[in-house]
Amino acid sequence: MVRRTNRRHLRAVRAKATATAKGGAVAAVAVGAAVVLLTGCGKGPAQSAVADPVAPGAVAAASPRPDRTCPVMDPTASQSPPALIDGTPANTPEGERLSRAIGDQGDGAFADVYATQIVDHPAGRVALCVTDLARGRLLVEAAHAADPGADPARADLYLSKYSHRVLQAAGEKLVGLKAEFPIYTVSSSRGAAVEVTTTAEGAASAEFKARLEKTTGGIPVAVTKGDQPVPLDGLLPAAP
Repeated sequence: MVRRTNRRHLRAVRAKATATAKGGAVAAVAVGAAVVLLTGCGKGPAQSAVADPVAPGAVAAASPRPDRTCPVMDPTASQSPPALIDGTPANTPEGERLSRAIGDQGDGAFADVYATQIVDHPAGRVALCVTDLARGRLLVEAAHAADPGADPARADLYLSKYSHRVLQAAGEKLVGLKAEFPIYTVSSSRGAAVEVTTTAEGAASAEFKARLEKTTGGIPVAVTKGDQPVPLDGLLPAAP
């Protein structure tokens, strides 16, 4: 389950648009419409030991980890929600509160390092992916200062190569690109790459991938087969 906390939310133009936890950012492109980049966080199972935990007012000692890269969500793994609100699956309140506070900072003063976050990874904790661990600690401290009720000790820091802001700008360069294959969706992948969906032929074309990466200025682009989005206005009843 994915819960979005960023205030710059826009509605995707797919009738059945779903958000995976691939970097917490999802975008949809409709024919004649601009790309819609969304920032948020996802809920997922614990797949690795926590990295670089942050304690209130100070950085707690963490066991050395050879790999601090942003976690990859396994879509086949069990995603049982840790909490229910009126019978509806939801993230834990503690993780959700910290996520909102972090998202506010990641959308503001720390946009240069914020990549993405995953709520309840594991339950009650927030995996925060940033491009710089030292600045990431300051981000968590700022989130706690803005909301003292958000527990910074629940944050675990991971490294990403690119910030969400950088990947968003790279994805926007692909909007309206005149290419041999259509671009259905654009999203950012856990601070590592821009993800694009297209036709099966486009996904198999090395030339198409190379052209996309040239357009993004060298930022990696992962190209996969996807479904053409359905424009939202095509699903609404005609005005009387």
